[in-house]
This record gives sequence, C-alpha cells and structure tokens, in this order.
Amino acid sequence: MSLHPTLQPYADAWTHSVEAISELVGKLPEGEWNRRTPCPGWSVRDVVSHVIGLDCEMLGDPRPIHTLPRDLFHVTNEHQRYMEMQVDVRRHHTAPEMTSELEYTVIRRNRQLRNESRDPGHKVRGYVGAEVTLEQAMRNRAFDVWVHEQDLRTALGRPGNLDSPGAHITRDVLLDALPKVVAKDANAPRSSAIVFDVHGPVEFLRTIRVDIQGRGTLETAPALGPAASFALDWETYFRLACGRVSPEAVVDRVKTEGDPDLTAAILRNFTVTP
Repeated sequence: MSLHPTLQPYADAWTHSVEAISELVGKLPEGEWNRRTPCPGWSVRDVVSHVIGLDCEMLGDPRPIHTLPRDLFHVTNEHQRYMEMQVDVRRHHTAPEMTSELEYTVIRRNRQLRNESRDPGHKVRGYVGAEVTLEQAMRNRAFDVWVHEQDLRTALGRPGNLDSPGAHITRDVLLDALPKVVAKDANAPRSSAIVFDVHGPVEFLRTIRVDIQGRGTLETAPALGPAASFALDWETYFRLACGRVSPEAVVDRVKTEGDPDLTAAILRNFTVTP
C-alpha cells in the first residue's frame, strides 16, 4: 500500500529537509560540529543528534537509558529534559559517527515511509510519552526538521530553503498557535482584531479576531481599524515564534501599529515552541 494522501505532504517535506541537513553536515570538519546554533544551548552536533533521536523514536526504537548532567542551563522543564536525552547521549560522538548514524536513520525512515499503510488517525507515541495521531506526529516531524535545518543554515552561514515544503507546513503550524498567543497569552481586548502582514519567501496576511468571550480565531480576511497590526518578514516571523530571537533583537525588522502595550504583550508571548 502507498502512503495515505493526507500524509504525503508531511513525508515530502520531511524528506526535503532531512536531505538538506545531510548535505549541510556531510563534509563538515570536526571543529564545525561545535558551532553554536540559534536553538538555545545546542550546537550543530546537538541539533543533528536531536533530528536522529526523534526519527529513531518514529521508528519505534527504545529511548536511551541515560542520566543528564545537572549543569545544563537551557534545560528548565520536563519537555526539554525529554528532548535533551537523545542529544546528550551523542554529545561526544565524532563527525563520522554522526554522519553515519544520520545516513542510516534516514535510510530506515525512508523505508518505513514507503511501507506505511496506517491510517492518519492511528495513534502512535508522541513527545513525553503522550499518544498522538500518526498525522500529527508526521506534521510535527516536518515542522521540527525544517526549523532545525534553518538552525544549521544560520550556524554554518548557508542560507536557503526559506520557501521549501517544510516552510509552508511551519507557517501552518505557527498560525494554528497564533489565536492563543493573541487572545489568551497577550490578553488582547475582547471584540478586537489584530493583523499580521508577513512578506518574503512565504507571504501571508492573517487576522486574529477576539470575540466577546475572549476567544481568538484565525481569519484570512483583513480587518478595518485593528487594535494592533504587525508587518515583518517571514524569517523574522518564524524565528520569533520558534524562540530563536528575542523581540528586542529584531526591533528594526518588525513594524507595529496600534496600542503599544498590546503589541509589546503579543511580542513578549510570541514564542510557541516549548
């Protein structure tokens, strides 16, 4: 059987990004693996370890039995502890060990995807032991691998693929989280609208409308007289939403209009990745 049509875009996006990662790190000298990435606390080696580790989990491999050091400043909650396990266990692996394991993991995952016959609603193991649908798991992987591809590109000075299949899935994932950011986290006024105008390789105009009960909804129609509006480029948008930069670091790349307290609150709560 072939992969369910609903799942194919996620498989294609994952493949595109993971092959880009393999190309980026395939011939890196040992010292380059220690370069710092925009992902807090993680080097190039750590990001690739994370990609390998989570794809091994998608394959059903057991998680490593490993005790984390106590001095990892960037690990502050249970979700981060979960993610760090696959990273720290590979922290002293050499460049050849890393590239070999990445290549082998990609081969195994490609084989799994070719033979995947489960329904999109089939429950599989998710992060921190939670059960999720296969569709959600594959969507998460496409999103995660594209964001980490961008981490590596930034660290290595190799920009690209800002409009690849993974970029469009990332856009959708981040937009799904935007109503909560605006309505709940930033406590936008009830019966208001907030507009986001994003330009660049991935372009979109979206409105978050907050109803009288304080619930936010995502709309494609522009709003007249919004309480606040944001205009920024796609790269800045996803880096803010993924916690790769602070609002203060990109103040010159984000144009805001409207209530300054509201725009500050939205930017302060803009990061949606754990």
